[in-house]
Amino acid sequence: MVTALEDVTADWVIAALNERGVTVVRMDPADVGPRLAFGFRIGAEESVWSGLLRTESRDVDLREVGAVYHRRPTPYRDRFARLPRQQRDFAAAEARHGLGGVLNDLGSAVYVNHPAAVARAEYKPGQLQRFAKLGLRIPATLVTNDVVAARDFAKRHPSVVCKTFRGLPPSEDGRAGAIWTQRVHAGDFDDSLSVTAHLLQAEIPKVGDVRVTVVGRRVFAQRITAPRGALDWRCGDWGDLVHTPVTVPPMVETALHGYLAASGLVFGCFDFALTGEGSSPDDWWAIECNPNGQWGWLPDAPAITEAFADILSTEGSGSS
Repeated sequence: MVTALEDVTADWVIAALNERGVTVVRMDPADVGPRLAFGFRIGAEESVWSGLLRTESRDVDLREVGAVYHRRPTPYRDRFARLPRQQRDFAAAEARHGLGGVLNDLGSAVYVNHPAAVARAEYKPGQLQRFAKLGLRIPATLVTNDVVAARDFAKRHPSVVCKTFRGLPPSEDGRAGAIWTQRVHAGDFDDSLSVTAHLLQAEIPKVGDVRVTVVGRRVFAQRITAPRGALDWRCGDWGDLVHTPVTVPPMVETALHGYLAASGLVFGCFDFALTGEGSSPDDWWAIECNPNGQWGWLPDAPAITEAFADILSTEGSGSS
């Protein structure tokens, strides 16, 4: 289990695995140092990496690892934050390429998900193109830094929204922030648009949102209704959200499994805008897939936990 110390979602999965008698070693790569030591070997007599990884509580032999759940590890750079910039960047890169290079290439292990696959799958333009190729409906989309193109797009559609490609990084004082989806108009754009890339989409006249969590072959779907019809359900009090189980149309479900397979993923959180009751595939508009998304707040979190435990305990049955 590769994740930070404070990760309640990981705690649930670990508890489920412990109940099944599966040995779990939890580690945060950013602990490299006295709290995390390792010695890995490979050579003419050993064609795969072997050796021990030592945490404060357990030792693990790499040859016994059957599955890796790569959750939310602390960035390597945080471990070396007090060093001068050059030393910090060097130490973080060495740790990432050394320790991470071995942990990310355990040939006998199943990854949920492999960090390289997650990194590839996080690009929203690629997600949208893959959705379209799989037959899912997607909003008309413009990626641009050109004010003329942005104004023209806004004039072509009754309503347009602007989104970020990535979350807002922490500020210099460490405080987290967010930029929510917001409506924009042609008159909002000026030459400052050229500074970076922007994601504009035709607004879907939705009646609700759906979060679909796919773990292996299991599919969990919840319709999310925000109070007062909020454009972005994430920006309010999550305690006010109404969750209702919804059945995913077979065509959409098949597309989701195809998406994960094509992306080299075992798990993904998909967001949809719903324009009807949901019985027809035409009601479902694919928005994005988070390849390492959160699911702990959902009503079906206990069942999702067991789905993760099923994959990790089955694939990791060689652990001891």
